[in-house]
Amino acid sequence: MRWENLSVESRHDRAADPALFGADTVTTRTFDTPEFRGITFHEVRARSILNRVPGASRMPFEWTVNPYRGCTHACVYCFARRTHGYLDLDTGIGFDTQIVVKVNAPELLRRQLASPRWHGEHIAMGTNVDCYQRAEGRYRLMPGILAALRDHANPFSILTKGTLILRDLDLLRQAAEVTDVGVSVSVGFTDTELWRTVEPGTPAPERRLDVVRTLGEHGLGCGVLMAPVIPFLGDRPAQLRDTVRAVAAAGATSVTPLVLHLRPGAREWFMAWLGQHHPHLVRRYERLYADGAYAPKWYQRRITRQVHDLAEEYGIGPTRAGMPRRIRPPEPAEEPAETGPTQLTLI
Repeated sequence: MRWENLSVESRHDRAADPALFGADTVTTRTFDTPEFRGITFHEVRARSILNRVPGASRMPFEWTVNPYRGCTHACVYCFARRTHGYLDLDTGIGFDTQIVVKVNAPELLRRQLASPRWHGEHIAMGTNVDCYQRAEGRYRLMPGILAALRDHANPFSILTKGTLILRDLDLLRQAAEVTDVGVSVSVGFTDTELWRTVEPGTPAPERRLDVVRTLGEHGLGCGVLMAPVIPFLGDRPAQLRDTVRAVAAAGATSVTPLVLHLRPGAREWFMAWLGQHHPHLVRRYERLYADGAYAPKWYQRRITRQVHDLAEEYGIGPTRAGMPRRIRPPEPAEEPAETGPTQLTLI
């Protein structure tokens, strides 16, 4: 494996040197427990943990922290699969089963946040692979990372499909008292059969929505990234309605749809899966994604409009941080009042 090929990203894209970690710092482990059977962990001591996002990226943030590479969620569409190729690791099953763990991430982040060259910019986590995947249950890197961010009052956000984030609820609340904290949970659909086949290593969608509900009950407003909306498998109007209704019932502060995109690495793995499970859709996908990684604008706009309309119908809209919107149960029927002026109420 080319561990030395991972280099520190400078402010001007990537520098060839120095390496993020060398081969002599890697320890490979396996654990004979049911939840980790078949998984190999490569423990490394990273030389840098703050990653600058390339300027050409579509991401709305400049800095990320990724304590893991590879992900046991095993989502067949995951765009991060290509990054495993940088290590000469397989981007298919290898991405799901060969997990790189930056065991010194908390101490390294604390040191980098204390540097006079760091100016307290927003840091996003969970944007490459999930920082609350199953490995986090064993390695427990996130408590130290959150504590460092809290102690430096550094703004941050987390995107996750994992329920393990609730373990760190107290740290999140402490951080929110001193800086801006954003939490989003990814729930692209509530269709159980679709979930089992495309996201086999993730908690069920209803468990993720329980996370949204619990965070809201503890004063941490949580949005939902409705991603991905999967063409021809998860985009029927009834499916979109079911998902938005469930998101609203969980008290999400917002819902943001994102249509499936298929970058190199992910595209090959997803299309192989599609050919095996839904061969009749292969040609339709080839046409829909003929121009690249993203679905056509007309399709993206259609999905966005449908979801936004449903969100308005179910009462999800912009709210202040920490103030999740909730759907109240229907009021009991009342006897008609005397004729007179009435005032409309908003749910």
